[in-house]
Amino acid sequence: MNQDAESVTIRGIEKSFGRTKVLRGVDLAIERREFVILLGPSGCGKTTLLRIIAGLERAEAGEIRIGERRVDQLEPKERNVAMVFQSYALYPHMNVFNNQSFSLRLRRMAKDDIRDRVNRAAKTLGLEQLLERYPRELSGGQRQRVSMGRAIVRSPKVFLFDEPLSNLDAQLRVHMRGEIKDLHHQLDTTSVYVTHDQVEAMTMGDRIVVMNGGIIEQIGSPLEVFDKPKNRFVAGFVGSPAMNFVDGELTTSGSGLELRVAGRANIPLGEAGVGRTSGRATIGIRPHHLRITADGPMRSLVKDVQPTGVETILLCRWADSEMLVQTTDRVGVPAGQEIGLSVDPADIHLFDSETGERLDV
Repeated sequence: MNQDAESVTIRGIEKSFGRTKVLRGVDLAIERREFVILLGPSGCGKTTLLRIIAGLERAEAGEIRIGERRVDQLEPKERNVAMVFQSYALYPHMNVFNNQSFSLRLRRMAKDDIRDRVNRAAKTLGLEQLLERYPRELSGGQRQRVSMGRAIVRSPKVFLFDEPLSNLDAQLRVHMRGEIKDLHHQLDTTSVYVTHDQVEAMTMGDRIVVMNGGIIEQIGSPLEVFDKPKNRFVAGFVGSPAMNFVDGELTTSGSGLELRVAGRANIPLGEAGVGRTSGRATIGIRPHHLRITADGPMRSLVKDVQPTGVETILLCRWADSEMLVQTTDRVGVPAGQEIGLSVDPADIHLFDSETGERLDV
């Protein structure tokens, strides 16, 4: 067990660039040896928060603690954190060994200790045969490993990752996701990872912190955030394909609460509507929860069919709303044909049409 790993505590962090408020009183507690993902769209403040933890930006209010020590007034080199950047940030005139050892040489560490640390990091990352090569002689994945190795040799208390895989092709990103997660477990360290890719977030993190407009919308395990999104923003951002949303009017019948949609159909809400009996509301339905049935109450026009081999995505039109349907069946339905769709009430999410907040929370 890594005794050097530390918790990270963030309290009331505020940050502006000019008149633009980037972070609005952010509070977050990250436990020792936890892998936390900061997830959100571009401009939500996630990278700025990471840079504030690292000391590359200064907050205007609030505090950062690593373990018990307050660090927000300390220089980056005094915080004992290491950051892996999106751009790799390697020195092109240095070989792999010198890139990884550079920060240790600045500390005037003994040569034998430097070589030992670099060799151990190289073995961990599979770089033993590449130590004499220069960045221009490496693939994108190898460069990212060197960047991670440069962080490992410093033996930091916290690892910070700023979208490290965004420059790699899709197949290599999948491979490197597994490598980074495996590295986290090997080093038994605390990791904070920034991404806008929700597949990365779902597959890598112990917890996901969903950010939007400088605030934290929701914190939870990947499945908690997916299954019980706190509001419409989280529901629409987490999940691929994205959740379908349909507006309507709540009504009550003998079978319980229903949503009347554009005068077309009443959708039974089951337990989703607990605590609300009338008014405007929005339902959310994941594309994989929609079933194609001959007598389905949601009569929909197929606009496009997108087979991927493993699954089929249908773009449909129902009650003035665009609907995505995701199925593992190879559907032989041409564009322009009408189909029936149905959904189990237990799979429906219900949101307030004005605030966007979940209604059964």
